[in-house]
Amino acid sequence: MGTVKKIPMRKCVGCGEMKNKKEMLRVLKTPENVVVLDDTGRKNGRGAYLCFQKACLEKAEKNKGIERSLKMPISPDVYESLKKEFDKLESK
Repeated sequence: MGTVKKIPMRKCVGCGEMKNKKEMLRVLKTPENVVVLDDTGRKNGRGAYLCFQKACLEKAEKNKGIERSLKMPISPDVYESLKKEFDKLESK
C-alpha cells in the first residue's frame, strides 16, 4: 500500500472553517513584530490564516482572531494596510 500524504489544514481566524492551507492567505508576524500578508506561505514568523474573503478579514478584526493567533495587539492602521493588500490580491 502506498503512503497517503496528509493535506495540511488550517483554521480561518475569521469564520473558523478548516480549509486546505494552500487555499488560504497567511497573515504573518515577522521576527521584528511587523504584521504583513504572506502570499507565499513560506516566510519565517508566526502565522494566522484567513480565507480569501474580505468578510473573514473583517470578522477576524472584530473577534480579534489575528491578535490571538499572533499573540500581540494589532493597531487599526495595520488592519487598513491588510485590507489594501487584500484588495490588490482580489484585483489580480
